[in-house]
Amino acid sequence: MISFKNDYSEGALPYIMEALLKTNLEQTVGYGEDEYTELGIEAIKRSIGCEDCYVRLLVGGTQTNLLTISHILRPYEAVIASDTGHISIHEAGAIEATGHKVLELPNDGEGKINVDMIRECYELYKDDFHMVKPRMVYISNPTELGTLYTKDELVSISNYCKEVGMYLYLDGARLASALASEKNDIELTDYPKYCDAFYIGGTKCGLLFGEALVITNKELERGFFCSTKQRGATLAKGRLLGIQFAELFKGDRYYQVGKHSNEMATLLKKGVLEAGYKLKTDSYTNQQFFIFPNEKIEKLGEKYRYEFWEKVDEDNSAIRFVTSWATREEDVKELIKDLKTL
Repeated sequence: MISFKNDYSEGALPYIMEALLKTNLEQTVGYGEDEYTELGIEAIKRSIGCEDCYVRLLVGGTQTNLLTISHILRPYEAVIASDTGHISIHEAGAIEATGHKVLELPNDGEGKINVDMIRECYELYKDDFHMVKPRMVYISNPTELGTLYTKDELVSISNYCKEVGMYLYLDGARLASALASEKNDIELTDYPKYCDAFYIGGTKCGLLFGEALVITNKELERGFFCSTKQRGATLAKGRLLGIQFAELFKGDRYYQVGKHSNEMATLLKKGVLEAGYKLKTDSYTNQQFFIFPNEKIEKLGEKYRYEFWEKVDEDNSAIRFVTSWATREEDVKELIKDLKTL
C-alpha cells in the first residue's frame, strides 16, 4: 500500500534521526531543563524574531491545544472556532472535557472564520451571565481544508480580539506547509505580532513527535509549567524534543519541509485535474481534497491509503490526500497514472 492518508506515516527526517542517535548515550537532566532543549528554544526564538516570549516544547497537537486552552481560560469562559476546526471535531471533545465550551461557527466554505462571524458570536454571549463568556478565538493555518488565512485576515481578527479583550490562539500543526505555499503572505515573524499564543508543528513537519508552543502574551505565561505537569505533559526525556527542534530550525530546513510536501501536492492536484476530476477545495498546501465517483474510490483503496472526507451525493464522495517531507515523486506519478486508467 502507498499511503497518502496523513503526513506523519513515516518516522522522521534523516538528520533528525542522526542527531538523536549521536546523542543517544549522553546523560542529561530531565523535563526540559537540559541544554538541548535550551538550544531548540533559542533556535525557535531566532526564527520567529521574538526573544521576549515563552516557548514550551510539547509532544502532540491535541495535547498542546488542550493544555493551552485549558490553562488560559477561566472555568466559565469559552473558545470560538470554525465548525471544521481541529478542536471542534478531531479531539474527542478534549476541550469541552476540561469544562470549556467550544462555540462553533459555520465556516466560510474554505474552513475559515472571519471578523464578522466572530463579532456576531461575541455580541450574542457577552452580556448574558447565564451563558459562557467568549474569551478566545482559535484558528489554524493551514485550515483543516488546506486553505490559508491571509495576513489581512489574521490582522483583522487579531485587532478585533484586542478590541474586546479576547485572546487569539493559532494552531500551526502544518505551519511549514503554510509558510511554503505560493499563496502565503504571512511570515513566520508575523505570528508573534498578532497572536497571543501559537504553536509551530513538528509531528506533521518531519519530526518523530513534537510541537513548539509560543506564548507572546506575558500575562498567560504564569504557571504554565504547572499546568503541563498537572496534565501529564512534561516529558521526562525532554531532550528528545530539544534535539529535534534544534535540528529542524537550522537554516531553512523548516521551510524546505513545507516546500517539498507542497510541490508533491501541487503535482498531484495538477494530475487529478488533468484526469477530469473536481476539487472539493482549492488548496495550495499539502492537503488536497478531490471528488471521485464512489466505485473509483473503492478501487483506489486497493492500492492507496487516503482519508474519506464526506459524501457529496449518492454517487460521489470527497476524499483527502496528504503529502509530506517523505512523499516520493514516483509514487505521486503512479497515483496519477492509475487515476487516468481507472
